[in-house]
Amino acid sequence: MAQTQQNENKAVPVWDIPVRLFHWTLVLLIAFSWLSNKMDWMTWHMYSGYTILALILFRILWGFVGSTHARFGDFIYGPRALIGYIKTLPSRTAAKFAGHNPLGGISVVLILLCVLTQAGTGLFANDDIINEGPLFKHVSKELSDWLTTIHKYNFNVLLALIGVHVAAVLYYLFWKSENLIKPMFTGRKQLPPGAVPAKMRGAGFAVVLLGVCAAGVWLLVNS
Repeated sequence: MAQTQQNENKAVPVWDIPVRLFHWTLVLLIAFSWLSNKMDWMTWHMYSGYTILALILFRILWGFVGSTHARFGDFIYGPRALIGYIKTLPSRTAAKFAGHNPLGGISVVLILLCVLTQAGTGLFANDDIINEGPLFKHVSKELSDWLTTIHKYNFNVLLALIGVHVAAVLYYLFWKSENLIKPMFTGRKQLPPGAVPAKMRGAGFAVVLLGVCAAGVWLLVNS
């Protein structure tokens, strides 16, 4: 029965190009930020942080004006839906959601907030030697030290959130036999008949929005 249902599913567009590019670019930039910090490539570490900040601001705005399943309103669920979804977790059959499931939606929001905190505190951070964030001069040394501490330990929180996110994806892959990775490359997800394709926003609009965010970050760091 499950195999028959699987065969009846069809590939439906769910993830737009901006969401997919954001996802994988953020993965690479977080990895590079970790590496550049370890290697003491602090100039590149800062550039990576600025880029991440622009991307996060873009993704937050895209969560209000983007395509159907990119919007926060599509994947932030109420308590009843969340509890109902949690009850389905032990089942080998995946509950079908065109976009993020209720726990996945929480994960997305937490990671966005955590990365925003990481990039934001980095603007004010210092290492007590030579490196200072571009906004260090606008705050007291005591406040900068406090934000530096948050910047340091928040990265561990981010790693934990990423770990949980990866574990959930693997759980779905091996326990529920649903590949959540492939749709983040192709933009299409296997869904039951009758599933409605997402309403996509134009890539040109996303480019303009990203440009506005990048310009805002540039103005901020050069203030």
